[in-house]
Amino acid sequence: MIIETFENNKMEDESIQPGTSQTDFIKEGLNFDINPNEPMTKAALNEHPPEEWIDILGNGQLRKKVIKSGKNGTRPNRSDICTLKITGKLKDGTTVEEYEDLKIQLGDVEVIQGLDLAIALMDVNEVAEIEIDPRFAYGSLGKEPNIPPNATILYTVELKSSELEEETETLNVNQRKEIGNKKRERGNWWFTRNEPTLAIQCYRRALEFLLPTESHTSYQNEVEDTTTDAELQALLEDRMKVYNNLAAAQMKTQAYDAALKSVESVLSCQPQNVKALFRKGKILHYKGEHALAYQTLLQAAKLEPETKAIQSELAILKEKNAKDAQYEKNLYRKMLGAHKNGNNSQKNTKEQKSKNSSKLTWSLIGGATAAILSVFLYRFVS
Repeated sequence: MIIETFENNKMEDESIQPGTSQTDFIKEGLNFDINPNEPMTKAALNEHPPEEWIDILGNGQLRKKVIKSGKNGTRPNRSDICTLKITGKLKDGTTVEEYEDLKIQLGDVEVIQGLDLAIALMDVNEVAEIEIDPRFAYGSLGKEPNIPPNATILYTVELKSSELEEETETLNVNQRKEIGNKKRERGNWWFTRNEPTLAIQCYRRALEFLLPTESHTSYQNEVEDTTTDAELQALLEDRMKVYNNLAAAQMKTQAYDAALKSVESVLSCQPQNVKALFRKGKILHYKGEHALAYQTLLQAAKLEPETKAIQSELAILKEKNAKDAQYEKNLYRKMLGAHKNGNNSQKNTKEQKSKNSSKLTWSLIGGATAAILSVFLYRFVS
């Protein structure tokens, strides 16, 4: 009875007490060290009445206003599959985007960044207005055919539903291939917009679906039994495309060691993949390994001798290798010159010592002769 009373009291102490804010409970009751003044945290934790604009990032570049409240406690989590109704308009009222049932995976930047961040703060069935600055929309490039550069966009968004993503192990090869390629294509879109970091995020997610899974459920084993060699080969080829694109994005961010690992993943399966060989050569070039880069690009040139990019890179490396060789030659000459100078110095020292020794010997002989002659003259005169 005493133990039961203690446990009951303990549970009562850990519950949210009257007057305790959600922020305080998370910080104190759950021992999470959060900063309640951080803009995203404030937007996520604080209750906001309808028709009030929320400055999500605290800099005025992403604002949200609830038009119709949704079901409390139904906000989606990262990787959830969200179904959305979206209308996007410019400041002059021109409609530039419209979707009735758009499905996205939250957090995978399958929409512009502003929407990806704001949707995470919506409840299911909520309707909200979201105002997005160009930085978190389509930036200085805009989007063909109707979104001009540096456009602020006002969206009306309804979160129709939010569902958990399916476990990768429960998907068959074709389903994984479809999802992985969708994420690869989104990565390509970000890459063409000079957003390599977001592209890398998409490519890494694509690999999670295109790589073979290690754990095997009974369902998966049943599916794998029906998988053909052609399907597995197609999955492998798509995976190599992702690794190649990932390397290109990593090179843009100067993450050369990571990029080298990505191309090696390709070459381990496809040793004659020209794109991978070309990118490996460029990576080694950037890392200053000119000789190895040249040899790698020679392999690519043998496979595609007419490719101008490869020949151009080879010409640059040939010149750099010549300079490197000349530098090493000059360095050796200096080293050998110092060695010869050292030998000459030793020789000169020996000669000087020999001369000094000869001078001393003749001085002694001369002195002795003079002494003997003096004695002889003294005796003769005496």
